[in-house]
Amino acid sequence: MAAKGGRAKPVTQPRMENFRKVRTSEEEMPLPFPDLPPDVVEMKVKEGSKIRNLMNFAMAQMELKGRRQIVFSGCGRAVTKTITCVEIMKRKLGGLHQVTKVRYKTVLEVWENQDPPPDGPAQNLTVHKNVPSICILLSRDPLDPNQTGYQPPEPRHEVGEDTSGCSTTGLKRQLPPPCEELLPKKLQVQVSDSPTGSGTTAGQLDH
Repeated sequence: MAAKGGRAKPVTQPRMENFRKVRTSEEEMPLPFPDLPPDVVEMKVKEGSKIRNLMNFAMAQMELKGRRQIVFSGCGRAVTKTITCVEIMKRKLGGLHQVTKVRYKTVLEVWENQDPPPDGPAQNLTVHKNVPSICILLSRDPLDPNQTGYQPPEPRHEVGEDTSGCSTTGLKRQLPPPCEELLPKKLQVQVSDSPTGSGTTAGQLDH
């Protein structure tokens, strides 16, 4: 549309500081361990999860309910907290076999424009992020020692030993690297003119 004087009306581009994240969802992926019992407990660790709450529930499952196996999983910024929970449980229970799998999963973020143009609908941004993810299986029963990521049991620590300060710096073995084909990571950004989030791909950004 042309303005008075024959000049084209300038198009206002949305600025990222005008956007606010309104929703985040993770891609659902099956656990990367074969032959798991259908009722296996999966502790899904989030960035804001409290380690004490996670461990109280997990220890109750293993000690009071007699579970033989348990899985801890987390992605992005929750990876370190996931490893911490595993190390605490191994020190408290002892004798646990461990298998660690590292991969990438897709996280979808929806950003809403807080300053939409007066003559048009509000714009949403849909961002697809590939983030590192970790799944750790702990088992009272023996596991295949030849599979990638296997760690044998460690001796149980003495009762009363402080494990609250456990961190990843005390790991004796390095985590297995992700598969090579997973290493290239992209950010896919979609711009939508409707609240439903549907739209066309605007571009891809290296992440």
